[in-house]
Amino acid sequence: MLARMITIQVGDDLRARCPKFCLGLIEASVNNTPTHDALWVEIDTLCRTLQETVSVEDANRHPQIVVTREAYKRCGKDPNRYRPSAEALRRRILQGKPLYRVSTLVDLVNFASLKTGYSIGAFDLAKAVGPLCWGIGREGEPYEGIGRGVLNIAGLPVLRDATAAIGTPTSDSERTKLSLETRRLLYVINAYGGRTGLEDAVRWLAERLATYAAATEVETAVTG
Repeated sequence: MLARMITIQVGDDLRARCPKFCLGLIEASVNNTPTHDALWVEIDTLCRTLQETVSVEDANRHPQIVVTREAYKRCGKDPNRYRPSAEALRRRILQGKPLYRVSTLVDLVNFASLKTGYSIGAFDLAKAVGPLCWGIGREGEPYEGIGRGVLNIAGLPVLRDATAAIGTPTSDSERTKLSLETRRLLYVINAYGGRTGLEDAVRWLAERLATYAAATEVETAVTG
């Protein structure tokens, strides 16, 4: 029998600064692969559309990126030094650089961020410990971002498990990152401007998770 879907709390510190903060959650059993050709047809089409319709100067003007940047400022972080992942991906594409190819599960979440403007966390649930809670990063709090080394997360919105921080909208942690061995994943869509559009994003991503990663036992939720 499938265990009850994981729940995530939002700490008072983050709620006070970001009162409209909401989460879109997708938990599923999956089959990861190195790549998926049909997925990349969709990704390449979106990248071409963005390059034809959006300028580099407008990379941070998507509504979801705007509210995420404002959340950074409210929590104490400069969004020009620590960019939300959705903005960083968009800037990369608009500068004519190719999107990274990592694995189907990672490529899919990057695709979703490019399309929706949400920064989305991706976690291997076998590597997370105990309950999860959002808060604000503290000075000196240890954190190793994926491909970024040690990251100063003080003043960033931070997702923690029972032992340490595992995610921020800038970069997820090495400890809980997805791999080809991942069998149960959690996607966390960060919405700092409320629920509008969030349910559609969850539905869209869950559908493609089923199509491209043979997802089963899929559970979704929108909270906040």
